[in-house]
Amino acid sequence: MAQDKKTCIIVGAGSGLSASLARMFAAEGMSIVLAARNIQKLDGLREELNCELVKCDATQIDQVENLFASTDQISKQPSIVIYNPSARIRGDITSLDPVKTKLAIETTCFGAFLVAQQAAIRMTKNGFGSIFFTGASAGVKGFPNSSVFAMGKFALRGLAQSLARELQPKNIHVAHFVIDGGISSDFRPDPGEQTLLNPDEIAKTYLHFYRQDRSAWSWEIELRPWVEKF
Repeated sequence: MAQDKKTCIIVGAGSGLSASLARMFAAEGMSIVLAARNIQKLDGLREELNCELVKCDATQIDQVENLFASTDQISKQPSIVIYNPSARIRGDITSLDPVKTKLAIETTCFGAFLVAQQAAIRMTKNGFGSIFFTGASAGVKGFPNSSVFAMGKFALRGLAQSLARELQPKNIHVAHFVIDGGISSDFRPDPGEQTLLNPDEIAKTYLHFYRQDRSAWSWEIELRPWVEKF
């Protein structure tokens, strides 16, 4: 792949929203790099899009560093980096497993910090770039028996807001997407009347943010199906 070609790196890639994002940015002429703990599940996308796959556990410092070292061989100028991973554990506070809780929080927000750090190192040097975080309604309101998910998503939103203020003056667009509702997929088909979020439609919003002129950047947006309660 050409070193000067625009590159989109999607961390925590899978068959849902990540696949829609990969197809959309590939259609924009970008090189696509998909990172996940299990890259075998992405073989179909690799064949479809001729994209690169990198095995990466986003909670591990060395693996995130290796991910970006690998992408440097593709392009030293990543145009957009998207962080999708999250982990949800349900349960009341008296019964939650502390070890599993720690891992879930690391997946949802510490991994986002590691990825954003590596992206920012390169984008600050290059003088441009976009870092997008996929959030959830749990990042703006904590639900009962969902404290672990709320902790992770609140931290993710805080990271995004802080980095927007820190990096946007350096011409790096940082944005947080609040996904409020279930996303339809092959494993979770929409029962009808668009009661679930369509991942292709979500992806269009990411592209809109990516295309925004820097004179009018947005840092956050909420997306929800029309039947979802606020």
